[in-house]
Amino acid sequence: LGLCVPMMSGRGLGHTGGTLDKLESIPGFRTELSMEEIRKQLSEIGVVIISPIPAICPVDKKLYALRDVTATTSSLPLIVASIMSKKIAEGTDALLLDVKTGNGAFLADWDDSVALARCMVSTGEAAGTRTVALLTDMSQPLGRAVGNWLEMREAIEVLGGQGPPDVVALVEAQCAEMLVLGGLAPDRAAGLAQARENRRNGKGLETLRRLVESQGGDPCYVAGANGDAPASLPPSAFSLPVIATQSGWVSAMDTTQCGKASIALGAGRQQLTDVIDHKAGILLHKRVGDAVSEGDALATALTDLPDHAAAVAQIARAFTISQQQPPPPPPPLPAPPLLPPP
Repeated sequence: LGLCVPMMSGRGLGHTGGTLDKLESIPGFRTELSMEEIRKQLSEIGVVIISPIPAICPVDKKLYALRDVTATTSSLPLIVASIMSKKIAEGTDALLLDVKTGNGAFLADWDDSVALARCMVSTGEAAGTRTVALLTDMSQPLGRAVGNWLEMREAIEVLGGQGPPDVVALVEAQCAEMLVLGGLAPDRAAGLAQARENRRNGKGLETLRRLVESQGGDPCYVAGANGDAPASLPPSAFSLPVIATQSGWVSAMDTTQCGKASIALGAGRQQLTDVIDHKAGILLHKRVGDAVSEGDALATALTDLPDHAAAVAQIARAFTISQQQPPPPPPPLPAPPLLPPP
């Protein structure tokens, strides 16, 4: 699409997954690159996704670990400092922020999420970076996958022109906003048209394949050779259905509990030194608003751990089933973009 997109990201923190952990589910993928490698890749394919490096943000990893072990992951000043220090240090001209709200976000309250977004937008603008924030809903998991490889596979489907509607809507809206920020689309409608065309024609998926290959990953996990299906990680030792014990409608989901259950299945870290099982996680078969009959599978838990009963029960508790059909859930983007003051 013509944008140059450097992205420094992090690993799983608290109940949330980390972008780097998801990418590293592709065998061989490297997130620690030298400055020379970063510059070369940006010039060749226009995108790089890396872990924070000392040359750009020397104390980030220590602050990240400190937030995790001192229960300050939801501290507004520390969130702003952690995110914006990396983004500003990248030296980009413009920045799009995805600020989560709802029960799965670090800041579940809407007003707190808006306050965080405003603080980050004002921080970016004060540093000379054109900054826009999208507030996006996490009152239920995005898409139908929870876990590193499961979410990576879903992202590949979206870039290939398929994927869950809520993920598609969010990705296309983000892409449209970035094109406007980068001066490559006159307005959001034009940006949205470009985003949809590049999902349809396969260019988005090809860019991901080149990104993975450039950073040492096996591109066959993104797109198979000669039109074959992409490669996949081996199945987990246990595939466990989470069964509905009553009929009705799914009226709510506890996204944080889903995240914590996925950690217990091996998809995340209880402490910084834990090793992640990239295959582990949850596949969701029912979402808010769906009708449910007693005995239906609400979800499937995937793990190699034999001691999994508590995690499966935790997933079941994350679903609220009511006898009355609930109103439609919020859209993926429940509010217009939050822009800097004129």
